[in-house]
Amino acid sequence: MKPSLKKNYTAYINGGFVPSQGAVFAATNPATGEHLAHIARCNAADVDTAVQAAQRALPGWKATSYEERAALLNRLADALEKELPRLALIDALDVGRRIAETRLDHQKAIAQYRYFAGAILTHEDYGRPIPDGYLMVKREPMGVVGQIIPWNVPALMVALKVAPALAAGNTLVLKPDENASLSTLEFAEIAGGIFPPGVLNVVPGFGEEVGAALTAHPKVAKLAFTGSPEVGRIIAHAGAERLVPVSLELGGKSPNIVFPDADDLDAVVDNALFAALYCNGQSCLAGTRLFVHDDIYASFVDKLASAASRLKVGNPLDESAHLSCLVSAKQGKRVLEYIGIGKAEGAKVLFGGERESVAGCEAGYFIQPTLLEVRHGMRVEQEEIFGPVLSILRWSDYEQMLKEANGVPYGLAAGLYTADLENAMRTADALEAGSVWINQYFNLSSGVPFGGVKESGIGMEHGRETLNIYSRVKSVTVRNRVIEPWYLG
Repeated sequence: MKPSLKKNYTAYINGGFVPSQGAVFAATNPATGEHLAHIARCNAADVDTAVQAAQRALPGWKATSYEERAALLNRLADALEKELPRLALIDALDVGRRIAETRLDHQKAIAQYRYFAGAILTHEDYGRPIPDGYLMVKREPMGVVGQIIPWNVPALMVALKVAPALAAGNTLVLKPDENASLSTLEFAEIAGGIFPPGVLNVVPGFGEEVGAALTAHPKVAKLAFTGSPEVGRIIAHAGAERLVPVSLELGGKSPNIVFPDADDLDAVVDNALFAALYCNGQSCLAGTRLFVHDDIYASFVDKLASAASRLKVGNPLDESAHLSCLVSAKQGKRVLEYIGIGKAEGAKVLFGGERESVAGCEAGYFIQPTLLEVRHGMRVEQEEIFGPVLSILRWSDYEQMLKEANGVPYGLAAGLYTADLENAMRTADALEAGSVWINQYFNLSSGVPFGGVKESGIGMEHGRETLNIYSRVKSVTVRNRVIEPWYLG
């Protein structure tokens, strides 16, 4: 099963793919090693061409009504829905994730376009009378926005950036990750048939070339990035150099807390595994630190290991698989290295921890779901691994548990399971996280704000608040008459 793909992809600028004379890089199926397509390795000149196109398109797009923007976003959602099976297959082949997940990615992405099509229609500010006049406070687009996204969930990452930015009236230059560019370039061609030329531009390539040029470009009025804190700091510095606003969605090492009164421990086990292993664990918001109360620890961990043993590691196109391969050999080796670090630190492997071979996919890095019994402070408990590895901590003292749950540099998400509502709300208030999910991890739907604190980023995505980070406030005051000059009074 192979989708229709171009042999060569270049930058999508001003409503079409433009010729590129530079180098190319290969898109390769990480599971099989199969060549998928060649992609242009763009450079600063390509970025400048894209920014200039976006700048030319800005006045016309800014002048479109909210209703027209909403209608076009809904048209885009409809078009993407028709292409969903093909785009999901492209992502499964390009990134190595199981196709059931990539289908869900695209469904959630489509929901984002529809959500912001509605949200922009009520994105209103205020006005009020003032002495002898009137005050109006309005919102305007920022201008040309530079956006950089990661490889783990390309369809959703595109939607989280593109939908609110376009709804707010900005024009865009988007850089996809070099490990996952195909569906984004296909998306650009679909969107290019709906939006005016230059409104949406996609420039593939590498961070040190395209990313650096985009963040430094003098006509880019806002930067938005999802990725690692290390790169986030670089982009924040670039924004500070030019005094342009930056929004960042960065890493996570999220706690997931099981209280002894949690209802239906079997369901909690399933949800805790899902929290850690969805997307093969390659998710910044994964619940990778599981705190289990001492009263239920032994039985819960037994259930967890038993459930993990039933998970099938398989080909990304295998509908019955629960986990598939990591995005690259580099990432696979990194995860295995972390498992080795954990063992050296004294972590106990309760299940998994090894690379697994999948027939027909020998080139891929398939790693067993891995459960590590750890202590607070170990590197595997503190650092983002980005693989199917769950660190498990035993707790009995509530205050100490909270201290350890908050005792990482990150603050993206958190989860907890309890039948006690008062305890749930008290704990949610105490957790240092942008999102807290009670009795169901990943309980995130369109319109629910998502973002982090501490080293997990700046700004909120996924909800109405996102329109504010893609627009700026302007106040206009009107007087009923011209006052006499002060020096005549």
